[in-house]
Amino acid sequence: MNRLLLSGALGKMGKTVTELAPGMGFSVVAGVDAVAGAAAYPIYPGFSRDIAEQADVMIDFSRPSLLPSLIDYAVTKRMPCVLASTGYGEKENQLIREASAQIPLFVSANLSVGVYALKKLIRLAHDLLPQADIEIIEKHHRYKDDAPSGTAMALLEALSDAETPLSFGRKGSDTRRKPGEIGIHAVRGGTLPGEHQVDFLMDNEVITVTHSAQSRAIFAQGALRAAEFILTKSSGLFDMDDLMSA
Repeated sequence: MNRLLLSGALGKMGKTVTELAPGMGFSVVAGVDAVAGAAAYPIYPGFSRDIAEQADVMIDFSRPSLLPSLIDYAVTKRMPCVLASTGYGEKENQLIREASAQIPLFVSANLSVGVYALKKLIRLAHDLLPQADIEIIEKHHRYKDDAPSGTAMALLEALSDAETPLSFGRKGSDTRRKPGEIGIHAVRGGTLPGEHQVDFLMDNEVITVTHSAQSRAIFAQGALRAAEFILTKSSGLFDMDDLMSA
């Protein structure tokens, strides 16, 4: 079996990856998590050279703040990584680009095949309906840190360019839509794994495209598929387009 190092091992996604890994050809040999806890494998509080276990690939479901130490460790070990955390800024993205010249990195804010299809569908709708008003609505559990979600931002990227006016929520007395504007809205509550909706609003008709995650397993399965994919790579930056076209 392929040996897996799991970052964010004690979080909800880490536990789901742990549960599904054996059935997809992986053995979790060690985990990294800042929160103390126990697992069926050793847990380390951070990345350091004294992680004793040898791994073939890493999956990360942690936080952007951990990325510098994670990348430093991965480059030193020449270890492929699947980076599934959300909330990266330009500083983190630059670090990823630089590291990808030395090791293979798979980066995706959402590893669901359904969300991949959603991006393709909304791009087609946008091309067919260039005059439609567009609103993106995302819903997640009460504990999610970042807003809008990384997936919502990926959907926005599929529909916009640098000149597109954006509205992150609306409040006040002067919120009338600008021509070509895209609205992005975040809802937080309950235990919802994730829901993303894109509305194309026209005169007298509306098209709505929605993806609802009913289990975190879809993201864990996607991460494990991505880990298997990059095991064969020597370096480079990869995403869902590469996985789905392989």
